Amino acid sequence: MSIVVRALTALEATAQVPALTELFQDALESGAALGFMLPVAPGELQEYWHEVAQALTEGNRVLLVAEADGRIIGTAQLDLATKNNGLHRAEVCKVMVHSRARRQGIGRQLMQAVEDHARQHQRTTLILDTRQHDPSEQLYQQAGYTVGGVIPDFARSSSGELHATVIYYKLLFG
Repeated sequence: MSIVVRALTALEATAQVPALTELFQDALESGAALGFMLPVAPGELQEYWHEVAQALTEGNRVLLVAEADGRIIGTAQLDLATKNNGLHRAEVCKVMVHSRARRQGIGRQLMQAVEDHARQHQRTTLILDTRQHDPSEQLYQQAGYTVGGVIPDFARSSSGELHATVIYYKLLFG
């Protein structure tokens, strides 16, 4: 399977809302902690993607997609800090790979693309958070991210159970 990772424009993101929504729903149904709880209200994920498209228009977000055979099978976002004292940093968020495409290096490709785009935007400090003990921790550690700390009882899973989150960071050089 040939994978292409690329950044979407706001117009492209808007056109891809159905595919992005399907990917997000798959991630949630397979247990990912992405800020939404199941069941998701009708239209809620579509609204989220329209908000992302607006952030793309404003220039403070990068939306990367991994595609195989013209289908979106993964995403990652780079939320660019906009405050004067934080123009060197960005948050990596909503990294997801479709359940049928996992364990094939797509997450690593997305993380590399995130770093490439961070450098293009002169961002040298990246942060992210993930639910403690999730498989995503291995991805982030292998990508060179360092644990900054753990916050207990940070977010609820779709079952309503509270989980700790781990804050990671990576300093980019060169």
